[in-house]
Amino acid sequence: MNTYHIVIDDNMIRNAIQTNIKESIDLFSFELIFYILFLGLLPSYMVYKIPLTYNNTKQELLNKVKSIFLSLIIIVVIIFTFSKFYTSFLREHKPLRYYINPTYWIYSISKYINTTYNLKNKVFKKIAQDAKIEENNEQDELKELVILVVGEAARADHFSLNGYNKKTNPLLAKNDIINFSNMYSCGTSTAYSVPCMFSILDRSDYDYQKAKNTQNIIDVLHNTGKIDILWRDNNSDPKNVMNRLSYEDYKTPKNNTICTDGECRDEGMLIGLDKYIKEHENKDILIVLHQMGNHGPAYYKRYPKEFEKFKPVCKTNQLEKCTKEEISNGYDNAILYSDYFLDKTIKFLQKYNKKYETAMIYMSDHGESLGENGIYLHGLPYFIAPNSQKHIGSFMWFSNEIKKDINIKEIVKNKDSQYSQDNLFHILLGIFEVKTNVYKKDLDILHDNK
Repeated sequence: MNTYHIVIDDNMIRNAIQTNIKESIDLFSFELIFYILFLGLLPSYMVYKIPLTYNNTKQELLNKVKSIFLSLIIIVVIIFTFSKFYTSFLREHKPLRYYINPTYWIYSISKYINTTYNLKNKVFKKIAQDAKIEENNEQDELKELVILVVGEAARADHFSLNGYNKKTNPLLAKNDIINFSNMYSCGTSTAYSVPCMFSILDRSDYDYQKAKNTQNIIDVLHNTGKIDILWRDNNSDPKNVMNRLSYEDYKTPKNNTICTDGECRDEGMLIGLDKYIKEHENKDILIVLHQMGNHGPAYYKRYPKEFEKFKPVCKTNQLEKCTKEEISNGYDNAILYSDYFLDKTIKFLQKYNKKYETAMIYMSDHGESLGENGIYLHGLPYFIAPNSQKHIGSFMWFSNEIKKDINIKEIVKNKDSQYSQDNLFHILLGIFEVKTNVYKKDLDILHDNK
């Protein structure tokens, strides 16, 4: 909290529980050891060594009652004396409750346990059981091949596609893509945003426990029996999205053959996809690639050395010790590497333009703070989070064949309209031509005629 100015709410507790050692080690520092030693262990030992003398039970209870009664009197006096000030102050500064130590993080732990493990009377909800893909009698009808790339911590205002002054997207700019400059995330952390973006629930209705006990868009597509789904993960994991299906872990050299400097690169997720497509050529295919992307705070680890174009770079995880320029440069180099990976993904799909209707959808999970107003990383409660944590990079690429099935002119016309991850569920239903009563055409930005 002191270093990155984050808030320990129930979502941050969930982030901590769901992370892995490789991600956690990026937050480790010797300064953290000194914090724990001098502000934790040493004071605890001193308190432990203080000799305590106890009265009999009756006297101890009497003393406790006196202390509680006296405390309540003081509280009441303060409230009545300053009630006018505090009523106004707390109404105008609601976010202060997130910073109360230690009560708020204790409350957050209990809230996390309650929302995560309180499953009494919770019935798993199936949705879109009427979902189907109608057979087309035309023999030359092409199957769909769609790659969905889930980005990590990629804020929109650091994309040169959106007017950023550094050329962070030089390769994507050469492609025939449609950039959605006004896309917003469902949450401000991976553990919240990823399951939310695949959920049928809107951001306003989203609840972690409700989503965990409800089928998502992956389930709906799979249950049609006409779509094969592959999820490759170079991040922590799919965050419960793939609970009913398996996924491939690409964080280790066992699966990912492109690992350098202790980091397995996102481009490694492309290797072997040709084999998968060949083995599933009789069905539509959805491939989800979950990036490591711009995972902080060690941005300098997120790209191979040849992508270190912007210098000087912050080479530590203690971001407060670096200048804003150094932090931004490291972050932008990671965006530059993602540009290369995404361009490579498009080129991969272009090989299949004659055999499939191909498309790529890119959508980051959330944004990132890079030291603005002393705030770093992400995960602040949504209503107090800065725009940099919610305004995300997003674009789509379509082959000529698939453009015949979508309203390309309207998409281009409305590309700068405000959209959110709420749209993804219905975009995927539309692009795979799934018929179901849960489909909302007005949320499918590829087929809605505005």
